[in-house]
Amino acid sequence: MPRNEQELKGVTLLGNQDTHYSYDYTPEVLETFDNKHPENEYLVTLDCPEFTSLCPKTGQPDFGRLIINYIPRIKMVESKSLKLYLFSFRNHGDFHEDCVNIIMKDLVKLMDPKYLEVIGLFNPRGGISIKPFANYGDPEHQDMVKQRLLRHCEERVNGSCHCEERSFA
Repeated sequence: MPRNEQELKGVTLLGNQDTHYSYDYTPEVLETFDNKHPENEYLVTLDCPEFTSLCPKTGQPDFGRLIINYIPRIKMVESKSLKLYLFSFRNHGDFHEDCVNIIMKDLVKLMDPKYLEVIGLFNPRGGISIKPFANYGDPEHQDMVKQRLLRHCEERVNGSCHCEERSFA
């Protein structure tokens, strides 16, 4: 069944031809819509291959890919608002690890998901790739939080991580 006007009331950016792109960190741009299937525990993966931010010390641009996985509860993030939110990091000076944690916390605050993780796959700078991982789980998903973090660490140490090829396994 298609969504009705009442269900789309909070979605203002999608279909808006007068989109404003903020060049400063703007979490207020994030919008949600209701999950029509809250009785199901399912995974949503958002692949953001063109994330950019600035080095807080040098001001040099940093490029990377973000993978956001979450199990929704009642609210889900609207994708165009997420795109504009991530774009607002373009002139935001922070370390990769900070960006990933800020994004995770903002999305948790916005949606109150059952589980959420953000994986950052940043391009090498100075010969070093930084790939931060941050996750959150409600009380019922604490085992998953620990398992996913441990698995991410083990895969990185063993060189067996294929985050670039899969979203969640």
